[in-house]
Amino acid sequence: MGVEVGAQSARSRALAVLRVRSRALAVALLPAAVAVVLLVGGSTGHITGGSWPVTRWIVTVLAALVLLAAAGIALVVARARPAVSPTVPIAEASAPDLYRLVRDLADRLDVPPPSAIALTPDCDSWLEDRTHPAHGPPPPEHRDEIAGVRGMGGGAGRPRRAPAAPVLVIGSPFLWWMRVGELRAVLAPVVAGTGPSAHPDIAAARRFVRGLDAAVAVTSEPARGPLVRTVLAGVGWVTRLLLRSCRGHAAEMERGVAAAAAERAQAVDYGLRIVAQEQVGLAYAGWDRLLTRVALPAWRMGRWPARLDAGVVAALTELSRRDRLAEGFASRLGERPACDLLEEPGSVDEAASLLAARLFHGGPAEPGPDWAPVDWQEYPDEVVDRTWRTEAARLHRVLDALGVRHPTDPTQPDPGGPTLARVLDHLTAPATDDADLSVDRREAYGERGTGVSLNETETTEANETEGEAEVEEEVGEDGEPVLGSERTAALAAGLSAELAREEAAAPAVASGPGGGAEQPGPDWSFWDDGMLPLFPLQPPRSGRELLADHVTAMVCCAAMDTAGAAPGLDWLDGPALLVDGVRAADLGPRVLTLVEDGDPEPLRDWLRHLGVRPEKPVRLV
Repeated sequence: MGVEVGAQSARSRALAVLRVRSRALAVALLPAAVAVVLLVGGSTGHITGGSWPVTRWIVTVLAALVLLAAAGIALVVARARPAVSPTVPIAEASAPDLYRLVRDLADRLDVPPPSAIALTPDCDSWLEDRTHPAHGPPPPEHRDEIAGVRGMGGGAGRPRRAPAAPVLVIGSPFLWWMRVGELRAVLAPVVAGTGPSAHPDIAAARRFVRGLDAAVAVTSEPARGPLVRTVLAGVGWVTRLLLRSCRGHAAEMERGVAAAAAERAQAVDYGLRIVAQEQVGLAYAGWDRLLTRVALPAWRMGRWPARLDAGVVAALTELSRRDRLAEGFASRLGERPACDLLEEPGSVDEAASLLAARLFHGGPAEPGPDWAPVDWQEYPDEVVDRTWRTEAARLHRVLDALGVRHPTDPTQPDPGGPTLARVLDHLTAPATDDADLSVDRREAYGERGTGVSLNETETTEANETEGEAEVEEEVGEDGEPVLGSERTAALAAGLSAELAREEAAAPAVASGPGGGAEQPGPDWSFWDDGMLPLFPLQPPRSGRELLADHVTAMVCCAAMDTAGAAPGLDWLDGPALLVDGVRAADLGPRVLTLVEDGDPEPLRDWLRHLGVRPEKPVRLV
């Protein structure tokens, strides 16, 4: 009963959307109808004399202009390419078991099966219509039952062609973390949505709304000439008006489709669906943590983890071990994982990991010398160690630019080398020359435009303005700086400017096809590279965060070079310092005390306890 109610609601809303289209067509044809009446009346002698001849020609010209404008708008709507989610397509030959699972699920739900399956590097699943001609060639006439809608033929004469079923998009983390039964329970309400999608009214309403949305995107693109801009502005106004008119009906239609699909899926694996939904929430938490804490540091170093989905299993297993609420979830790992439904899960994981780097960070489309994959075994050395030493080197470059002197104690092994003691002394020294440091900072980071192009100079000046504003914003209510001193704020601003200068000098993101026909790879042709990253993970770091990260990196370098510590990977927190094989988890608060309060004693006690020698030079990159 609930299925029929939801489907009926969706169909009624689809008809409302189509009525908006019909009204728009009627408005476009109304001047032409009036012109026809006037022309016929004039030719038959019924409408003659007075001002009718002039009115007849005015209405005729107006009708021609309206029809021409309507034809142009209809052409833009028809030819505009609707947006398609970036995915990794999965051919049936590379995942026959997965296609078989989806086909059996569609049979149990008594709905048409999806036309294809694709993966997305996110914790979500949905149906996506890709029947627009711009999305690829039309489906073949003779298809197997997973490639299109069943029951198309039959009867005498030529078989009637039914619209192709939508593509099933599955979140790739689900395949690695969930078991086969759990995946089937999660996909049941999604696959059930192919039933309403096959209804002609709902399909027509969706095509109309998607066409309007794509036309709005086309009219929003920058145009070259004033005439083209004027024409597109008019088209954009009309399409936005139509989109606003049917927006509410379209939203209600989709709610009805979702309600009908959810009600239909109640009969499939009802008991297992509760457990599966718990795994969905857990996968969300582990995936977000893995991206922000583990993958992001690697992407910033020009490395992309090639097994992100496999890392989800390790991260969620670790979360199950630490979190009492997730206790017991790891015991499911003895069952068959859903990734076993793929013939080559490693290749699929690599393609999804590269797509994740593109979407969340904006990396290149293909691996290269500055954009190489990294295995989890190599992560500590290739990412953690390199990140710390790169940040430590940047910290000392900024200190050199600010004119901070190296220690001159002749008893030290290398008085001119990069030492942790130099950083500690600078951050804790009395602020007797703050005015001079402000001048030094302006000279070092505001007047270094010589020898660079105009664009680089403007970028540097803009970044410096942002850096100085950032320092001004980091002030408490009583007017005192949040950072330890003026020299600490100057160092933070210098790091922000240096990092911005390095990012501006980095080569542009290269775009191009990813993966060949034989290997699974993202569909780069479906989307534009101009707005990368589409979903940035984190906003730019503030000066305080940058300074704390760089000081932490310097401390870790000193611990590795003088106390035998080692870089490591924590699946939930990312880069970690290992001391005797145990993660040093108490370093962050001590660094923040130094940076924010200018108090070095907690950090010095920590260094003495571990046997770290701040006065010894460290190795940088």
